[in-house]
Amino acid sequence: MDIQKLKYFHTTAQLEHITKSAEILHISQPSLTQAIHALEEELGVPLFQRQGRKVVLTEFGIHLKRRLDSLLPEFDHLTVEMDELKQSVTKTVKLNILAASSFVINTIMDYKKKNPDVIFDFEQNELKYSCDILITTNGLKMSSEKKYLRRCVKKEKIYLAVPKDSQYAEESAIDLRAVRNESFIMLSNTRLFGVICNKFCSIAGFYPKILFESDSPTAVQNIISMGAGIAFWPEYSWGKLHNKNLTLVPISEPVCQRDLIVELYERYPQSLYAEDFYNFLLKKLSKDS
Repeated sequence: MDIQKLKYFHTTAQLEHITKSAEILHISQPSLTQAIHALEEELGVPLFQRQGRKVVLTEFGIHLKRRLDSLLPEFDHLTVEMDELKQSVTKTVKLNILAASSFVINTIMDYKKKNPDVIFDFEQNELKYSCDILITTNGLKMSSEKKYLRRCVKKEKIYLAVPKDSQYAEESAIDLRAVRNESFIMLSNTRLFGVICNKFCSIAGFYPKILFESDSPTAVQNIISMGAGIAFWPEYSWGKLHNKNLTLVPISEPVCQRDLIVELYERYPQSLYAEDFYNFLLKKLSKDS
């Protein structure tokens, strides 16, 4: 049923006058009459009957008008709601962040300073690709069913964060086997970075002695800042080290690094900001390298 025809009928039902209704609706009188006749044919009942120069509602017309009195405002409000939703959806960038979460969140904050209207919606889900941008790393078993539009792979070095007063602080590089007897501050194996770091230690021939372990990167970073032990530090994911009591030392053996993978996907409806933020993210990665 055509909503426009219903609106034409409703206006005419309120005024009970074809000519005046046509003027208000900004259409010709024949067009209005034709629309009402078409609606009557569709419903199979008469809606108006002539009474001199006026038209009056039939019993069917009275019932339809009553229903439209409440329904038409809802239709109009629905149009406004859909427009507002469209604005919200197209301003949203959906992120699936499976690696470098601290780096990505800091980048989001920088981006919003220049683009205050953008909305970020992010999750951590290895099974979902219903996003604009996926940030992941090697070692995750992701489905390859959906093809990305663009992809960037960046090598991320893993350093050792050591106290400034330790014997390792002045080293230009450290063989991981040299710190086998030290106490480590680690992300737990519930986080992929924790699994990767344990693998590095395994390659070096030892299992790390754990001083503190957590599945929270923030908690691990806070303990590291106290200088209580040594820890692995990913260069992009955790950003620059700002603690004066610690220093970052490269690891010579084994090669400690991972891939950061940033992928841009097509999503409907299309985000106004997704591709721009993708480029912004890549620039930040290049700038911080």
